[in-house]
Amino acid sequence: MADPCDWISGAVDPERVFLERDDGTVLTYCTLGDDVAQMGTALLRLGVKPGDRVTAQVEKSPEALILYLACLWIGAVYMPLNTGYTPAEINYFVGDAEPALMVVDPSAYVPGGVKSVTLGPSGTGSLMEAMTSDRAVRHSASPDDLAAMCYTSGTTGRPKGAMISRGALAANAQTLVDAWCFTAGDVLIHALPIYHVHGLFVATNTVLAAGASMLFRAKFDAGDLLAQMPRATVLMGVPTFYTRLLAEPGLTANACGAMRLFISGSAPLLAETHQAFEARTGHAILERYGMTETLMNTSNPYDGARVPGTVGLPLPGVSVRIADPETRTELPQGEIGMIEVNGPNLFKGYWRNPEKTAADLCADGFFITGDLGRFDEAGYVHIVGRGKDLIISGGLNIYPKEVESEVNDLPGIVESAVIGVSHADFGEGVVAVVVSNGPVDEAAMMEALGARLARFKLPKAIIAVEALPRNAMGKVQKNLLRDQYRDLFSQ
Repeated sequence: MADPCDWISGAVDPERVFLERDDGTVLTYCTLGDDVAQMGTALLRLGVKPGDRVTAQVEKSPEALILYLACLWIGAVYMPLNTGYTPAEINYFVGDAEPALMVVDPSAYVPGGVKSVTLGPSGTGSLMEAMTSDRAVRHSASPDDLAAMCYTSGTTGRPKGAMISRGALAANAQTLVDAWCFTAGDVLIHALPIYHVHGLFVATNTVLAAGASMLFRAKFDAGDLLAQMPRATVLMGVPTFYTRLLAEPGLTANACGAMRLFISGSAPLLAETHQAFEARTGHAILERYGMTETLMNTSNPYDGARVPGTVGLPLPGVSVRIADPETRTELPQGEIGMIEVNGPNLFKGYWRNPEKTAADLCADGFFITGDLGRFDEAGYVHIVGRGKDLIISGGLNIYPKEVESEVNDLPGIVESAVIGVSHADFGEGVVAVVVSNGPVDEAAMMEALGARLARFKLPKAIIAVEALPRNAMGKVQKNLLRDQYRDLFSQ
């Protein structure tokens, strides 16, 4: 299908269930089409025009998915924001994107001067009240038109808005349907957040493109997921899902008997988690690799060896190469270098940031991911590190520079180094190593940071030291800190 809007009426049977809510009520594809067109009318009457940004900071709900699709229906650009962002962070995003409309939870913060409506987790709010039976006409869009803008944190500065086209969403979803053998008969357990590429585009779009169904869970709960498995066929999750499922005594091969596929992404899956899950259930988790700017790049095969510790093979239509980070010369198989990707899945660039776009999107069309990796002899991609110290905790990206900036602004702090340390539950835990000119009050620091940073970015530990380790050029050696504190959360 050439455009994401084709999915809305793409189900063979319009009465087929698109999603089932926690309470057992359902939304069919037929009703979905009506709701999307009617919400599209409400957005148009609120002044949204094709190409306008619509910012959404709302709790997970079916109506939030309808909002996303309604934006596509009328040609607007959907801009989801993490519900944990603070007012200071929201001010930046809104000031940068200049949305025509903000859709927020009734209790959420709204910057002054921004037009807004509300949408609550139970499907109530002023946006829903603005809907009538009038159906908006579907906007005539091209594959190159923007569909979404998702902010991704920067390593050296403020977060950047990754501009994602309609064609990229459509192409990547169809590729995943084929690669993971999705059919209309599949039922996905959807327990991911929908402000993130994984839950919004990978999970939701793949279901829509296949005309499949989902069990739509408001939040992740391992016991609940286990209880839903007899009615489902697929689970998409982050590594934390699988470590917590392994802690459930009821996780057995019999309990997973109806399931055909378990997928993990957004953060590295430990080989021991992969092996323990297969030993308990008989299912080998399928790990894949993607990012905001590229959607999905590689995947372990559906039919074939799913190799622990790898992210699989390049997806059809996606080119992956390993290049020397300095010269960008392509390296031979087995050598470690920068992972670069190209294909119809790529974003169009960073919003109002041509310098960063030019730095990361090469003249030959390849995107420099910032991840270091290598190809093995079978063509599988191994990610061995991150060139820019990215921390992935609970499947969410955290860039140390952003956290360090807030830590360094606290009274008494001379300097800091923020690192990621192995954490059994979250994959990595954020640790702030600080140098101060007086006593360090960790509780007071955490309280102050909580007003400036989203909860998932907050340090799980603050460690005071006399000085940070540096090399001959004066650069902080974070590798030494990561080694020194590698067992911090296993004690």
